[in-house]
Amino acid sequence: MISFEQFIIEDGTPIYMQIVRHIKQGIIAGSIQDGEELPSRRVLSALLGVNPNTVQKAYRLLEEEAIIESHSGAKSYAVLDEAKVESIRRQLLESDARAIINAMKKMGVSKEEAISLVDKLWQ
Repeated sequence: MISFEQFIIEDGTPIYMQIVRHIKQGIIAGSIQDGEELPSRRVLSALLGVNPNTVQKAYRLLEEEAIIESHSGAKSYAVLDEAKVESIRRQLLESDARAIINAMKKMGVSKEEAISLVDKLWQ
C-alpha cells in the first residue's frame, strides 16, 4: 500500500495537487511500484484530515494521466511502465527547474550567473 506517512500539507498549493505530486515523487523515487495499491479515498481523506472530494480530485487527475486505475467499488492501483516513469520524472524536473528559474529572474540573476551557480553547486 502506498504510504502517506511522510506527507505534510503545505500552504500555497492546493492539497489535491500536493497529493498528486507526492504520488509522482514516490514513483520516480522507486518507492511506488507498478500494481501497488493506493489507500481508498475515504481512508486517505481521514488520514490527511481533508475533504474526501479533495482526494477524489487528486485520484481523478492521476486516472486521467493513466498513472492509476480505479474501478467503481474496487481498489485503485498504480499502473506504471518505464516510459511512464521517465515521463513523470521529466515532468517534475521541468516543473521544479521552471520554478527555480522564475525565482532567479525575479531576483535579477542573469543566465550566466545562474549557470555558474548551478555548476558550482553541482560539485
